[in-house]
Amino acid sequence: MPIPKSFRIGADVGGTFTDVILLNDRGDVRTFKIPSTPPNFEKAVLEAVRQLLETADTSGSAVSEVAHGTTVATNAVLERRGAHTALITTRGFRDVLELRRIRAPQMYDLFFDKPKPLVERAFRFELAERISAAGQVLDPIDPSELATLKNKLESEQVESVAVCLLHAYAFPHHETAVGDFLRKNLPKVQVSLSHEVLPERKEYERTATTVVNAYVQPVMQRYLEALRAGLKDLSINAPLLLMQSAGGLTPEREAIACPVYVLESGPAAGVLAARLTAQRMGVSNVIAFDMGGTTAKASLIENGEVSYSAEYEVGSSLSAGNRLVGGAGELIRAPSIDIAEVGAGGGSIAYLDRAGGLHVGPRSAGAVPGPVCYRRGGLEPTVTDANVVLGYIRPGRLANGEIEIDLEAAQRAIHDRIATRLNIETLKAAEGVHRIANARIMRALRAVSTQRGRDPREFALMAFGGSGPVHAVGLGLELNVRQIVVPPLPGLFSALGLLASGVEHHGVRSCLLSGEQLNSHTLEQISEELWRPMRAQFLAEGFPAPEVALAYSVDMRFQGQASEIRVALQGARFTDEAVRTLCQDFEREHLRLYGHGSDPENPIEIVAVRLVGRVASAQEGLSYTPRALADKGPANRAAYFGKRWGTILTPVVERRAVGTGAEGPLLIDEYDSTIVVPPGMLARLDERGNVLIENRTC
Repeated sequence: MPIPKSFRIGADVGGTFTDVILLNDRGDVRTFKIPSTPPNFEKAVLEAVRQLLETADTSGSAVSEVAHGTTVATNAVLERRGAHTALITTRGFRDVLELRRIRAPQMYDLFFDKPKPLVERAFRFELAERISAAGQVLDPIDPSELATLKNKLESEQVESVAVCLLHAYAFPHHETAVGDFLRKNLPKVQVSLSHEVLPERKEYERTATTVVNAYVQPVMQRYLEALRAGLKDLSINAPLLLMQSAGGLTPEREAIACPVYVLESGPAAGVLAARLTAQRMGVSNVIAFDMGGTTAKASLIENGEVSYSAEYEVGSSLSAGNRLVGGAGELIRAPSIDIAEVGAGGGSIAYLDRAGGLHVGPRSAGAVPGPVCYRRGGLEPTVTDANVVLGYIRPGRLANGEIEIDLEAAQRAIHDRIATRLNIETLKAAEGVHRIANARIMRALRAVSTQRGRDPREFALMAFGGSGPVHAVGLGLELNVRQIVVPPLPGLFSALGLLASGVEHHGVRSCLLSGEQLNSHTLEQISEELWRPMRAQFLAEGFPAPEVALAYSVDMRFQGQASEIRVALQGARFTDEAVRTLCQDFEREHLRLYGHGSDPENPIEIVAVRLVGRVASAQEGLSYTPRALADKGPANRAAYFGKRWGTILTPVVERRAVGTGAEGPLLIDEYDSTIVVPPGMLARLDERGNVLIENRTC
């Protein structure tokens, strides 16, 4: 008799820890947190899944779905360990990738150098072909040129090829011909075609995104194949679904074909979990703050809706969909949840520069060797070490007992590497590391709030990630929010978001509509062209059309502008009234973003139509009983709360003991994190188990 498929698995791989959740059909949750295992990240996932199945006394055949978020592709870009990649482009466009855009992260930094291209110039090849913007073939493809190109790629042992030809977003037949030739004659080489990866105008953005896709594709394929093989060994043959940067899950074959769409999968899952939590609380405006081991992320949830961005960068000091800064990382022109990210996590390394200035990040100790206090070979002090010295993180065993926090090792690292050289007390040095980390994190929080014209006092700050609750209140006070929220399972929150997400697919069609062409009939034709292949894709995955919710949006600008604003369609069809509303919404948003409009006679243009198809998750509710701590430790712990309060012997409690109100100072120790409540703050527990901390200074 077959075992009913009654379990779902959510697995989130981070730079330091891997978080896995096992969920049954009644909503009961089992959790497992384990150090990540770079470079073979799948090992930690499989070990956690194996142990969870054992504790649940069930077989892998009972698993119906594995939802996965991973930083594997992102790390490949950051660490420059992707595939040996080549670029094929139209003659005259060889250096588009290197010329980039005239953007710099700091306007007056005379020493700023653009990042080196992922594809060196020697491996960027030109074809003497050309198609006009109207679709006319000006220069056909020369078959002998392709044969020569094939020999070059073969002799250079290229692993992956990006093909980006001029105007292929609208007229892809030349690009398709090149792709067919390469796939036939170089079957072991991965091929990424720009019209399949990003069918949008803008040559640099399309080229850069396709190159990143090609660069990480072999890495992602090897990882997912290894993960799939390991799941089969555990008798799990269920669908493996990857979280996309824009939210929503996609099948593994889609993630292998277009890994550039899943680069920010972990952070996206956390924002979706924050939105779900806020909805259940009845809170419409939230700043989601996620601080893990490597980075800190922030995103805005406004009026119950997640903010989206048309592009972002990987590898810059502040990664955000910001129109005013950029150029320091690899540009990704792909739909994504609008997340600002900085290199300031628990594992971020604290160090002194040659002038004696204290810095934190963006380098991270990661999972190997990790912070010094983990006793896994780390030598350089980190933010986590500083928080241990300050008394915020308890010494003893963490998570499943895989890591034991060594207070003396943390003190020694802060003392020897920082305090002694600055001639200050160890406690003061640790406070400096903590405060500088907060200052770096504030860049991300402000990037999604005050720099977007939003007043933080109108938002709650929802903190999660293993390190988020440690820093949340200090950041909330500086940002002047009225309430800080720490949901249950903060350290595994992104894994929880994976299980609350459904399958989602995205489509886009470039166009140029203005004046009389900007009408409901033309837009309806484009929308049907987008929906037709997507409908077939959902049907092939077992989802009939009535189960798919559709959301259309358009990229709009005033004529003469180089950037666009994405405006959502109100309703399901492009009626005459809906088109008028789109134009009004665009003008209103333009005024809010830039403070001005345009000449009334200057026409509005639509340059792209987008479609998102979603199938909602079957999971409506989750039930979680907090796990007992592996090592509870004493009922009080000495914690330092700055110059005003000094060191205080602080009560240590579990979440359920907070009740209807508990005055700070307070340390709420949990299986996956610690919530730090400073003196003068009031914490309480709501009916859903969220810890609410009120800012009385507002």
